[in-house]
Amino acid sequence: MKKILLVFGTRPEAIKMAPLVLALKAKNIFDVKVCVTAQHRQMLDQVLRFFNIVPDYDLDLMRKNQTLNTLTADILLKINNVFNDYKPDCVLVHGDTTTSMAVALAAFYSNIKIGHVEAGLRTYNKYEPFPEEINRQFTGRITDYYFAPTNKARQNLLNEMVLDSSIVVTGNTVIDALIHSVKNINENEYDDIVVFKNKIDLKKEYILVTGHRRENFGDGFINICNALKTIALKYSNLQIIYPVHLNPNVQEPVYKILANISNIILLDPLSYPAFVYAMNNSKLIITDSGGVQEEAPSLGKPVLVLRNTTERPEAVEAGTVILVGTDNNKIISETIRLLEDNEFYKKMSLLHNPYGDGKACDRIISFLKDNLV
Repeated sequence: MKKILLVFGTRPEAIKMAPLVLALKAKNIFDVKVCVTAQHRQMLDQVLRFFNIVPDYDLDLMRKNQTLNTLTADILLKINNVFNDYKPDCVLVHGDTTTSMAVALAAFYSNIKIGHVEAGLRTYNKYEPFPEEINRQFTGRITDYYFAPTNKARQNLLNEMVLDSSIVVTGNTVIDALIHSVKNINENEYDDIVVFKNKIDLKKEYILVTGHRRENFGDGFINICNALKTIALKYSNLQIIYPVHLNPNVQEPVYKILANISNIILLDPLSYPAFVYAMNNSKLIITDSGGVQEEAPSLGKPVLVLRNTTERPEAVEAGTVILVGTDNNKIISETIRLLEDNEFYKKMSLLHNPYGDGKACDRIISFLKDNLV
C-alpha cells in the first residue's frame, strides 16, 4: 500500500486539507498520515478539533516574532525527521504557504513525489500577495501531481510548460470543507457559535470583515479602517463584525481607529465553525482572504476584496467578488451600492460559484489511484 503524507501548517490550509484527509482515510486505498508544522498554532488546533483530525506528527514550530527565514529553515530541518521515520511515497501540500513551499523543497531533495493541492493560481506579481505568490510558483516548479481548482489555473500551468498529463482540474477542496461544515453546524450546537451570537445583535444585519495580508500593513490598513468607520457612521443600524487577526500590524490600526464606534464589534479570531456561521448569516463580506473569495459565493454572499490583484480571477470574472483594494473611496462606494441597490445585490448573490461542486477530494483521490505508482 502506497504511503501518503499530508503536511500543512496554517488554519486556511487545515480547512482545505481536512476533507481530503477524511476522504483518503475513509477510502482506505493508501496508508495515510498527517503532519502539521503549526506555522499557526491556536487557529490551526481549532480546525483540527472541528474535523476530528489528530496529527501523526506535530512539528510545533510557531514562535513569537518568527521571521520567514527562520520558519523556512526550521521546516526544512524538522520535516526531514518525519520523512526518515514514515518514508512516504508522496507528500501532499496545499496552496501558497511557507509550510507548503519548504515541505515541497524538502520532499524534492528527498526524491519523494509531490502533490500540490490548489495548484496553478497566479498573479505574476511577486509582491502581491507576499510571500504567497512566490511560495506557490516555487512549489509549482518542483511538483509532480497538480490539482488545479479551475480551468484557468490549469492553463496557467500549461503556459509554464507543465505536462498536461500531470494536471487534473478538481474544483477547490474548500467547497468540500464548506459543505461538510454547514451540515455539521446545522445538526449540532457548537459553544463557539453560541458565544458569537451572544456578542452581536441578532435582530440587526451585519457586514463581516476580515483582514491579514502583509501587503496591506501600514497605510493599507489605515485606509481600510477609515472606510469602515465612515460606513458604520452612515448606517447606524447596521453592525460591522470584525474578528481581528492577532498580528500586531493589524491589531494596532484596527483598535486605534475602530474601538470606540458603537456598531463596530471587534472580536478575537473566530473558530472555524463560528466563522462559517458568521459568513452564512452576514449581509456581505469585506475581506482580503483568498479562501473567503471561494467560500462566500456558495453561501450567496457578495464579497468586496481588499486587494489590488487576486490569484483567483475566476470570481472577479463571474461577478461574485469585486476588487476594491485599500482605496478608501472605493470600499465605501461599493459597500453603499450593495446596501442600497437591491437588484445589484440580488444579482451578485445568485451568481454561480466558479470554484466547484464539493467533489474535489474524490477527483484528487481518483487521480492518485491511477497515477501514484
